[in-house]
Amino acid sequence: MKSLLEKEQVEKLLPQKFPFVMVDKLFYYTENTIISGFKILPENIFVQDGNFVESGLIEHMAQSVALHTGYNFFLKKEEAPTGYIGSMKDLEIISLPKVNDEIITEVKIIQEFMGITLVEIAVKLNDSEIAKGQMKTVLAK
Repeated sequence: MKSLLEKEQVEKLLPQKFPFVMVDKLFYYTENTIISGFKILPENIFVQDGNFVESGLIEHMAQSVALHTGYNFFLKKEEAPTGYIGSMKDLEIISLPKVNDEIITEVKIIQEFMGITLVEIAVKLNDSEIAKGQMKTVLAK
């Protein structure tokens, strides 16, 4: 899959900064969907014993949502607000990716109202789902 944006451009759209950036590619974007990617490097702060741990996957999921917001504001030539995880629901981590794996994540917006966004997220590795769940994010005022 060819990416729309690579690491340097993606980092400019996220409020997180190195070493806390957990998204490095934007593959697809619409008003209601984003597909992001992330290659797990050995020096990543969420790598333990060769695996990308659960908290890293959750942060990657949240940053994929943030990338959707950031790219949306970038297209409108506006500064993107910071967002926060409001809640998570039905989170299931099926397996952990390993160092040098590239995960692909699809975020679908279910509902958006007054700065609160409810999304469904699926993380895949080699076309197999490894994590999924719903997340509610809140934009800072």
